[in-house]
Amino acid sequence: MEKDQVSENSQPITEVDINADENVSGTTHLNEPVAQEDPVTLLKAEVAELKDKYIRQAAEFDNYRKRSNKERFEYMQSAGKEVIAALLDVLDDIDRAEKELQQKEGNQGVTLVFNKLRNILYGKGLKPMESIGKEFNTEFHEAITQIDVAEENRKGKVIEEVHKGYYLNDKILRHAKVVVGK
Repeated sequence: MEKDQVSENSQPITEVDINADENVSGTTHLNEPVAQEDPVTLLKAEVAELKDKYIRQAAEFDNYRKRSNKERFEYMQSAGKEVIAALLDVLDDIDRAEKELQQKEGNQGVTLVFNKLRNILYGKGLKPMESIGKEFNTEFHEAITQIDVAEENRKGKVIEEVHKGYYLNDKILRHAKVVVGK
């Protein structure tokens, strides 16, 4: 009877053919994946990865476009820089000639030509630097010499401009050559 109880209480044992060693024959190995992922989950992960790549590429292209536009704009602003820089010496000569002509009568025609040239250059982004009476600053000025001044408020300031400084589109084209009070 005892045999019957044991057989009644015992469950049937099924033999599982699992091998820990993949080189030994058997139907299942321990290093094989037990369950495969759902194909829908795999596709969702792939879509998310592709969407991320697309967003990154779109952002990279947008940055490239902005950088190219900025470089093109800067290039266009400074395209005539060399020509304008070469004309600064002529502009200095015009200023000196105009001072001489102011003492004589009947030179309105020459003054009109001088003003026209200045207006054309100013229209291209050239702007004169105002230095006289300002604090000496090495970013804008080049000191030619220093002279003694009696007034305390003129010490360290620009007393005279030897050559006027100019900006081209708010960038320094030529530093002003100045005399500084000490």
